[in-house]
Amino acid sequence: MHNNIKMKAENVDFFYGPRQALKDINLDICEKRVTAIIGPSGCGKSTFIRLLNRMNELIPNTSLKGRILLDGEDIFGQQVDAVGIRRRVGMVFQKPNPFPKSIFENVSYGLHVNGVKDKKLIEKKVVSSLEKAALWDDIKDRLHESALKLSGGQQQRLCIARCLAVEPEVLLFDEPCASLDPISTGKIEELIMELKKYYTIVIVTHNMQQAARISDHTAFFLLGELIEMGKTQDIFTAPKDKRTEDYITGRFG
Repeated sequence: MHNNIKMKAENVDFFYGPRQALKDINLDICEKRVTAIIGPSGCGKSTFIRLLNRMNELIPNTSLKGRILLDGEDIFGQQVDAVGIRRRVGMVFQKPNPFPKSIFENVSYGLHVNGVKDKKLIEKKVVSSLEKAALWDDIKDRLHESALKLSGGQQQRLCIARCLAVEPEVLLFDEPCASLDPISTGKIEELIMELKKYYTIVIVTHNMQQAARISDHTAFFLLGELIEMGKTQDIFTAPKDKRTEDYITGRFG
């Protein structure tokens, strides 16, 4: 099975001021697969995923060594526009963060930012994004109501629809189910399985069952280092590193 590499981290070191948060990370992210990043709190998972769409540069006094490639191009290259990268690499956060606007305006937001003016096209993209995010049937009669009236799980799917509207290639999920109940979590997991037909997906999760259920590849981070990366089945059934095994079997973390 040959997987195309969509994104790649090469010798990545990352610092918050003097504190090193990531140490020499080398990681391939395969196209149209789900890559899960697991590991205990504070091990660099979120820091890593936020490098993939240049979110960390919004934090002052951070520095990066190494390269992060998207289709072979360094996303931190001189000529590369951060806004363009964030359009191609969308992100869904731990807590749903809809804007205090209507459902429709939430989804169309990115299109306006990217200069789309055609009303018919905007409408079409809003509908198709809500359909892809498995939310359309729930809310098709409520498009002009405030997004803040939706349930937590619906708000998270709305944030996914908002990402999808600008037609990204990669979707990053930073613990997307952390604040959701089991039923909403199940719906988001089903949705991620569906979305990987069209998008490359990276998910940070502290829920190992979730990683085992929905990912193709798993990377285990510990104290800023990538300890082990492989097919999810191998990582969970026959990890090569004792530390991975200890984490997965619940000896620490």
